[in-house]
Amino acid sequence: MPTQSHHIDNKTLTAALKAEAARLGFVACGIAPADATPESAGRLREWLASGAHGDMLWMEERAEQRGSPAGLWPDVRSVVMLGMSYAPAEDPLRLADAPGVARISTYAQGQDYHDVVKKGLKALARWLVDQAGGDLKVFVDTAPVMEKPLAEAAGLGWQGKHTNLVSRDHGSWLFLGAIMTTLELEPDGGHRGTCGSCDACQIACPTQAFPAPYRIDARRCISYLTIENKGPIPREFRVAMGNRIYGCDDCLAVCPWNKFAAAAAANRAFSARAELAAPEIGDLLELDDAGFRAVFSGSPIKRIGRDRMVRNALIAAGNDGGEGLLPAVTRLLDDPAPVVRGAAAWALGRIDPEGFARESTTRSADADEDVRTEWLSAPPPCG
Repeated sequence: MPTQSHHIDNKTLTAALKAEAARLGFVACGIAPADATPESAGRLREWLASGAHGDMLWMEERAEQRGSPAGLWPDVRSVVMLGMSYAPAEDPLRLADAPGVARISTYAQGQDYHDVVKKGLKALARWLVDQAGGDLKVFVDTAPVMEKPLAEAAGLGWQGKHTNLVSRDHGSWLFLGAIMTTLELEPDGGHRGTCGSCDACQIACPTQAFPAPYRIDARRCISYLTIENKGPIPREFRVAMGNRIYGCDDCLAVCPWNKFAAAAAANRAFSARAELAAPEIGDLLELDDAGFRAVFSGSPIKRIGRDRMVRNALIAAGNDGGEGLLPAVTRLLDDPAPVVRGAAAWALGRIDPEGFARESTTRSADADEDVRTEWLSAPPPCG
């Protein structure tokens, strides 16, 4: 956006900026100097060196830009951090033991947050240029920006022991966006952590993805496994996945600070769509490419594609153990995608061990390498 020349009192500007942000649907707004998180680059390098990012190679490739706002844009002077609430109206854990039903992470049950948040960011950016000039850039999630440390530096909350942002007012349910600007805006004070001795999020993690408080090993995280991981789900995590087919809310949902998060503050765009609030596992197993696109149009889930979704649903089917799922599971043994065929073999072994034994004698010899491994390694039966 073009630079303009304006003269306006900084405190007046920041107060008006926050009021406009609230009008546009942001429940949190704070400002940090561009150099407010000098420790972020070192922590990122250490985390990447440990390999905890798994196959998210894009984090390595743009690590220098991700390490600091100036690394991404040398002209930046201030960062406006914004939060939009998606606080759920119901307990995210309510479907943990529901037979035949799959669980989708709260954040993905409504409209795609990328689109909703970016629309608000662009509107606020236009307002800021009109009021004070300067050049700026807007970011939401997909760019190499360390949103959570910057949000902490801007006073929106703190990074909890689960590594996500925690807000005193909105708990763990905030989508974050950033506006970088060449303006020298009045900064807010940073927000230091107040998790204290609480370790609820650490205990709740089904796959022990936290090697220590404030550290996450993405390779063990169900959100990573169901979304970022393109290959077979590692066998050691399958049973722990339960009926989770896209993401996981457990570490967020148990955070005591969520008692202050009001669902009324959530943007209505993120309200759960009926077909995503409690989808039937059997329906998901029937999806082809066209069906997948139709169901998940306008949802962030669309990015993983049909094969990964059906792979995840097959793991849920195996954990569910319902015999009514057997026809779909058996049909998927011949799916074109190896990752689907392998998951189907595992699900069959969980639901029908005898059927698995019969099929393995005829299928293992001609199967792809990954799928052959499934046939040669009988899964523990359900129950």
